[in-house]
Amino acid sequence: MSGSPNRSLLQKLNSGQNVYGTCITSTAPMWPKAVRQLGLDFVFLDTEHIPLDRAELAKLCQQFRAYGITPIVRIPSPDPFQACQVIDGGALGVVAPYLESTEQVRELVGATKYRPLKGERLANILRGSETLSAEMEAYITAYNADHICIANIESVPALHRLDELLSVPGLDAVFIGPHDLSVSLGLPEQYDHPDFEAAVRSIIHTTRQKGLAIGIHFSLEPERQIKWIHEGVNIIVHSFDIALFSQRLRHDLRIIKEAVGDDQDPESSASMVV
Repeated sequence: MSGSPNRSLLQKLNSGQNVYGTCITSTAPMWPKAVRQLGLDFVFLDTEHIPLDRAELAKLCQQFRAYGITPIVRIPSPDPFQACQVIDGGALGVVAPYLESTEQVRELVGATKYRPLKGERLANILRGSETLSAEMEAYITAYNADHICIANIESVPALHRLDELLSVPGLDAVFIGPHDLSVSLGLPEQYDHPDFEAAVRSIIHTTRQKGLAIGIHFSLEPERQIKWIHEGVNIIVHSFDIALFSQRLRHDLRIIKEAVGDDQDPESSASMVV
């Protein structure tokens, strides 16, 4: 495979640029080409909430990589072995959901930055009780050079421990999970509530102060993304294929039906929860 899309993504982040992507849930073979034509930097493939099996996920990762698009995969749970599996399938970025302890972050770093080391020796290295030889360090660094380690911060306990979570060496970025965070705050889907906004702002500012990249995933109006970019977000994960299809088709059909005098179907005009 030619090129190294992930390095290009990291170079943009390290130079202060914004990077843009969307969530893809469909396994249809034409999506990678369509995404490339949009000029996106990455795709977010979510195996926590989307029923993708390992073979389907690997095929998607390889297809997007062939088009020079970085595949970032969210695994179903903060499991380092699952992180290794998706990397084996072609993922370049790994997001672990609902991280709330430094040990979980360290294990994710170990899976993404120290492969193929595992077991007791890896645990010793991550704790700092053992060091790698110069030869092994060079090998491990080269072996994992393209991998991005991303923590999903989406709960009140994680918010309270944020400084220590983000201090784990090897972490590259944070994704905010707005839905789960709002529920953990006791403000389900109240994305304009002052307390929710204060929590998001705190996560963004702390993350950027640590020198890490940060993204937030919203599926509604683009103005919400713009608002958080102004606060420091530099990984823009906007919407997902099903929501974009539904929103655009609903918009177009409303215009067509109004123009020819057809009544609106109450079910088709119902709002979609995304």
